Amino acid sequence: MASAFILPVDKPAGPTSHDIVAMARRALHERRIGHTGTLDPFASGLLLLCVGQATRLAEYFGDLRKSYSATARFDGRSPTDDATGAIAISDAATRLTAAAVRAALRSQVGSIAQLPSAYSAKKIAGERAYDIARRGELPDLAPVPVTIYDIRITAIELPIVHFEVDCASGTYVRAIARDAGATLGTGGYLTALRRTAIGPYDVAAAVSVDQLIDTECVQRAAVTMRDALKHMNAVIVDEAEEQAIRFGQTIEHAGTEGTVALVRDGELIAIASCDGARIKPKKVFPRD
Repeated sequence: MASAFILPVDKPAGPTSHDIVAMARRALHERRIGHTGTLDPFASGLLLLCVGQATRLAEYFGDLRKSYSATARFDGRSPTDDATGAIAISDAATRLTAAAVRAALRSQVGSIAQLPSAYSAKKIAGERAYDIARRGELPDLAPVPVTIYDIRITAIELPIVHFEVDCASGTYVRAIARDAGATLGTGGYLTALRRTAIGPYDVAAAVSVDQLIDTECVQRAAVTMRDALKHMNAVIVDEAEEQAIRFGQTIEHAGTEGTVALVRDGELIAIASCDGARIKPKKVFPRD
């Protein structure tokens, strides 16, 4: 099979994203494996692994919309904003209504300032927030701009609420539950979280961890480097242009601007920047 591809994996709850990468390295006999975005150990769902030369593509998936399914309880508070922390139960949940829950969640849809969870991977002076929090200290976190495209409630069994979220990178679904709980006066935390999609990738097409050793399953799920960047503008180049790109030379191309994928014969040749008149290569890839 090709030595460079994107592999969608369905991560179970429990292992870290790094654990999944380590499993894939052993199963695929490939050291060059990374991922496009961390999932907390608490969470399950879609993790995109970049294999071989595809590790150089990881940065180009950051802007893709992400979708999650989640379950929250609005009857207490957790320092981790999920069920892995010590829960402080609130008696205010007895006054909770479905209408109030819907309003509290819907109020977070849009471009908002969100305070990251204290037990998050945010770096503060080079140190992860969760490392600071685990020492019993309060991380000095500031609200950051995030975009939440939609929140859909799928079931309400108060104080338990099941919902789905479509959001941009950098959004903490745990913080959505925490902030809704603060609005309600009950506290809120997640009991389950699953990433269901990243851009065009759906967890339904992902391999399980156990299937990493099954070559046929991996081959069916693997996405070529070219197909992996279909969300990016593409420019088709000819043989002479490809040779120029491989020598690090710029080529003329009118109209397109920004970062583009250069393609020849259906294969990704390079990632390049275009100013509307010329294309300059940024990352050049060998033929598979």
